[in-house]
Amino acid sequence: MTPLSTHDHTSGDLPAALEFLKRTRWELRELRFVRVWLDKLQIIDINRDYFEIRGVGYPDADVLPLLRAVNTNFDPATIHDPTDAEYKEFKTGRRYTWAQDRVM
Repeated sequence: MTPLSTHDHTSGDLPAALEFLKRTRWELRELRFVRVWLDKLQIIDINRDYFEIRGVGYPDADVLPLLRAVNTNFDPATIHDPTDAEYKEFKTGRRYTWAQDRVM
């Protein structure tokens, strides 16, 4: 399959990639998972439609805000670790508990 839309990310231009996510997010149905390669990021919905950001992968620091922008479940301490697999796959839809930001 080919992506519905792509963005070529350049290091240091994170706001453009976040704007791409915000703009294209509504072209997909409910997000299911994210695949992160060494050099690209794919956001996949329930129908297996997806869009792709090229030029950023799991070794890059810019991947953290991009994954957070689509509510991905991942461990920031281990996201940059190398893997033998072709890509890393994470589910989306992380939920926050009520009043998590309040100190009781």
